[in-house]
Amino acid sequence: MRLNMTLQQMASVMHGRLISTDPQMKVQALVTDSRVVGNGDVFIALKGQKFDARQFIPDVLARGAAAVIAEEDGFTVPAGSQASFILVKQALPALQELAKYHRLHSTLKVAAITGSNGKSTTKQMLRAICQTCGETVANMGNFNNQFGVPFSLLEIQPKHHYGVFELGASHVGDIREIASLAVPDVAVITTVSPAHLEFFKDLETVYKTKTEIVDCLNKGGTLVYNADNEYLARLNTEFTGKRISFGFKAGADVQVLETEIFSFIYQKKAYVFQLHLERHNKLNAAAAVAAALALGIDMEHIQKGLLTFTPMPMRLERITKNGVSFILDCYNANPASMENALVILGHEPQHPRVAVLGDMKELGASSQKYHQAVAQQLVDNGIEVAFLAGPEMKAAYEVLQKAAGIHVYYAPQAQEWTAELKKQLAQGGTCLLKASRSMNFETIFKEL
Repeated sequence: MRLNMTLQQMASVMHGRLISTDPQMKVQALVTDSRVVGNGDVFIALKGQKFDARQFIPDVLARGAAAVIAEEDGFTVPAGSQASFILVKQALPALQELAKYHRLHSTLKVAAITGSNGKSTTKQMLRAICQTCGETVANMGNFNNQFGVPFSLLEIQPKHHYGVFELGASHVGDIREIASLAVPDVAVITTVSPAHLEFFKDLETVYKTKTEIVDCLNKGGTLVYNADNEYLARLNTEFTGKRISFGFKAGADVQVLETEIFSFIYQKKAYVFQLHLERHNKLNAAAAVAAALALGIDMEHIQKGLLTFTPMPMRLERITKNGVSFILDCYNANPASMENALVILGHEPQHPRVAVLGDMKELGASSQKYHQAVAQQLVDNGIEVAFLAGPEMKAAYEVLQKAAGIHVYYAPQAQEWTAELKKQLAQGGTCLLKASRSMNFETIFKEL
């Protein structure tokens, strides 16, 4: 991160009060982790519901921090300190103001991606495409929220031609808050499906939240959306700006074909890429293609970029271990991604097919219904053995007790049946591990 701003400029952008003997000091980077602060760094003391980083200010000053950004309320500048201070009303909004300023004073084209499923994979695909045309910056890991997106935007440098940023949401207004910082030239909505229903309550609210990104488009920007999705299909008539739709259904601008390798039709011309993808990833690839076209990237570079794409860890990641073919999908889980993973497992030729499943979190009042549906999906996809864990997954277990043709193991904690799972997998076969992130199912894989 190289901001190349003075303390005075930063204080002005953040609407803060500067206390400094050197207001023209250049700021190159912000640091939030007090443990890694070094000589000359600027530390921003963020404050949340359960933490207040101002408690670490004495530590960072001892480590040689040149400046500190902190909330003014209840804070006193340490006596005798040689460091500079920018005192703000609220640290997070101040950080966000700085990030937006930095983005708007850049020349790169920005694509922002949101949706209930597929946004991380679409981001990685689009990033691979953009990289074939010029330096590209993107948020890493789960830096897709109110804290992560600002820091991702602050990574923008003059050398960058493109920025690709994933935007996540758990509450109404989240997308508007962070998309307004990114000011995307291209906004992508992958899908609307049950996720975080504990907070959203219903799919209509999910739709309204995801489409908040539309209002944050840069002037002349393009909306890219999944025309197969029953909610997003409404954008065909509800959105009157520049747009590119994608999907399997006829009428989509980028229409994916039902072929073994990835192929699609765009502007009445068929394109075939030598890329083998699962059905859901064909949709993600189509979203990336549409976004790249909206960014002005030609089809030759789009194909070249997609062929270099590598899947992200723990997202339907395939690993062979001790004679077992594993499908590791432990990064997250919601009803749509769970159903998709079980369909994939059901098509695997290597028997027995074993599903190791944990809770889908944050489904609120709809949790029992969606976990009960998992039971039917296991049966419909011909899964021979299921290991279930977690209080929510008990609803699936209770349904499966009445089902024929499937052996089921259940425990509140996965550790209670891990030994039995090892015995089962000694026979070989295919094993899917799928659960919400908080279930930490990757630890089960390490034990096998």
